[in-house]
Amino acid sequence: MVLSIIIVNYNVKLHLELCLHSVKKSISGIPAEIIVIDNNSSDGSREYLPPVFKEVKFIFNEENTGFARACNQGIKNSTGKYVLFLNPDTILVENCLKKCIDFFESHKTAGAVGVRMINEKGVFLKESKRGFPSPAASFFKLFGLASIFPASKLFAGYYMGHLEKNENNPVDVLSGAFMMIPGDVLEQVGYFDEAFFMYGEDIDMSYRIRQAGFENYYLGEISINHLKGKSTPYDAHHINIFYSAMAIFVNKHYADKKSKIFTQILLAGISFRKMIARVGILFRLSK
Repeated sequence: MVLSIIIVNYNVKLHLELCLHSVKKSISGIPAEIIVIDNNSSDGSREYLPPVFKEVKFIFNEENTGFARACNQGIKNSTGKYVLFLNPDTILVENCLKKCIDFFESHKTAGAVGVRMINEKGVFLKESKRGFPSPAASFFKLFGLASIFPASKLFAGYYMGHLEKNENNPVDVLSGAFMMIPGDVLEQVGYFDEAFFMYGEDIDMSYRIRQAGFENYYLGEISINHLKGKSTPYDAHHINIFYSAMAIFVNKHYADKKSKIFTQILLAGISFRKMIARVGILFRLSK
């Protein structure tokens, strides 16, 4: 098998239906398998989707195990030379998967590839390419300097704003919404860290791939549609999960570094932004 496509679903059966139709078109001519891990959806996904997509392997969990653990389930059931982790609220274009595979074949140092993501309005999603959340990059983002200087290599390092969005470039971090990784790289660097329930696992994986000597490539010449937020609501619960994930990454990879003071400042900034986000939700609910 050349390609295994792993999709984690949770209560977005109609978006996943559109996604699977686009995947089927995109794998034309590629020996591929599609594996859907359902994290105990309550929207009728179990009854609705398998009869429509008989060629898809569905695995239905009896609880919500989280994104990282579900992805690892998919890896253990996959046989492809390459593994694509794909969000259920994405729409692929024809040939995008073949282009990614061809890129791997001509770039032997590539440990993972991601693509340019746009939302339903055609707006570029900055998280398509990111820098590592170093103390400096995260500080500039958390306190607004990245927004003031969006194309600065120094201040906008979190989203690597100095890199042209339509060009191919090595980057630090790829989005877990679309991340293709060779199976042998996964075996070398390890699977997703299940300490991350949701969010942050893609940053951690990207970090470990770079630490192992590979490059993460952002392919700006390839675009997909990502209906951002359709698979994860923006509420207080998910805000807690997001900022907790950022803290897990910082403590895992920066706690033993020389920049302990900056690490503490970064953790304080994460707590501050978490508080601001929660206040924003309360403000919207009060309207």
